[in-house]
Amino acid sequence: MPSKREQVIQAVVALMQAALPQASHYRNEVKQRTIPAGGYVNVDDGDPGDPEVSLSPTIWIYEHEIPVEVAANKTTRDNAETRLDTMLQAIGAAVAADRTLGGLCDYLMVQGATTEALTAEGAPVSRSALVGILAVYGTTDPLN
Repeated sequence: MPSKREQVIQAVVALMQAALPQASHYRNEVKQRTIPAGGYVNVDDGDPGDPEVSLSPTIWIYEHEIPVEVAANKTTRDNAETRLDTMLQAIGAAVAADRTLGGLCDYLMVQGATTEALTAEGAPVSRSALVGILAVYGTTDPLN
């Protein structure tokens, strides 16, 4: 059985896939050179950080930031900023709809997005955003 950390990351990946079904989804990939027509989403494992420890019973409590990179191209109908904003809103709505990832964590929240242009000469106009998904969860074993 996967560790609690891995279960939470897998659940965030599944949440992103459900929120953005038209996008291409990746995990721990380097920044894409080309952006697929439906955009892309890359979920990185992130860093669970140093936990707080509660004694009796012993529970390690993590505030695990899971970075999610999202990117979109301009289309004939929408500019890249509008498409990216729509994708970010879908992520926010998905997180708000399942703040515990089905009971895996105590609380899940989305942090503000940092955006940047990805336009290269000869390529479609595109934008990307980096969003932190913060998962707060406890486990009785930091490696399990």
